[in-house]
Amino acid sequence: MFDTFIETLKNLWESSAFCNIGWQQILMLLLSFVLMYLAIVKQFEPLLLLPIAFGMALTNIPGAELYHPEFFLTSSVDYGQVLHDGGLLDVLYLGVKLQIFPPLIFLGVGTMTDFGPLIANPKSFLLGAAAQAGIFITFLGACALSMSGIPNLDFTMEEAAAIGIIGGADGPTAIFVTTRLAPQLLGSIAVAAYSYMALVPVIQPPIMKLLTTKKERAIKMEQLRVVTKREKIIFPIAVTILVSFIVPDATALVGMLMLGNLFRESGVVDRLVKTAQNELMNIVTIMLGVTVGATATAENFLNGKTLGIILLGLIAFSIGTAAGVLFAKLMNKLSGGRINPLIGSAGVSAVPMAARVSQKVGAETNPSNFLLMHAMGPNVAGVIGSAVAAGVLLSIFG
Repeated sequence: MFDTFIETLKNLWESSAFCNIGWQQILMLLLSFVLMYLAIVKQFEPLLLLPIAFGMALTNIPGAELYHPEFFLTSSVDYGQVLHDGGLLDVLYLGVKLQIFPPLIFLGVGTMTDFGPLIANPKSFLLGAAAQAGIFITFLGACALSMSGIPNLDFTMEEAAAIGIIGGADGPTAIFVTTRLAPQLLGSIAVAAYSYMALVPVIQPPIMKLLTTKKERAIKMEQLRVVTKREKIIFPIAVTILVSFIVPDATALVGMLMLGNLFRESGVVDRLVKTAQNELMNIVTIMLGVTVGATATAENFLNGKTLGIILLGLIAFSIGTAAGVLFAKLMNKLSGGRINPLIGSAGVSAVPMAARVSQKVGAETNPSNFLLMHAMGPNVAGVIGSAVAAGVLLSIFG
């Protein structure tokens, strides 16, 4: 009896994670703890960073068998095998692999977004487009690194495109593109994208101040005109048709974003608006975050490419911010000094944080300055712009 008890304890120990964990898994667990700290204590994008961090912890526990990356790294996924042999996170990850979760996030975002400032000032579309320069310049930079012969930075064209999309500062869009083009990099790109979104108040102000003068930052802009309800209803329908006809690969993201906004502006489906804003958005956010975090296994994350992705992601985001500010400076010159260049930085699609940063930096120079609504125009234009950029990349490489 005693020998059997000892043998049982021995078997239990040998099958435990304590006995099978390696230094790579320990390092990934520590990294997940750091991300949890940033989400809980520093409140850096907690709604997604916290589930991503916890998913990262779960997937790196030896023996848990919750996620099997080998099921999804081939071009043809055996969904029967996933459902029969997969763990909890394998099954939930199907929502990412089948590109269901990111568009549903966009549906919720659409119900919470007011496109009024963009409709009132259509020139904001140009600022939103200019800020997407970070995506394409970083894509070219990643391609150049691949030809440089530097070890661990030999990105494929598809991987370079997925890395570049970080510059749009839009987590769901980055996940949407990466799932199609470079699923093996999903964990690294998602962590980089959401980390930089959380660091918008830290990264953007120095760039904005470097590229503008005190006089430019103090410019007060005229109050925006009132947008009618009819305009707000027509806008999401028109944008969906126009963008979808030009870039069909962007239809899933733009279409769901505009459907959510149409729900909001129509005023006849309050129950759907509340569901999309709350229950649906919260459920999808949990599943998306945990499953994306699960892709950050030690084998996929702890390599030279991850460091390259983090660096290139920072470059992409910085270039996007700078391009928006510089284009706004040009518009200011052409308008005779009526546009504050600070609103150009909001062209990245970190809604509404980037717009708040424009307001904060402007108020530091001129306390009576109110740029928030003016910055919201480029900000929501950036959401559309990043989705269009994603569609362009998918149409070329997908």
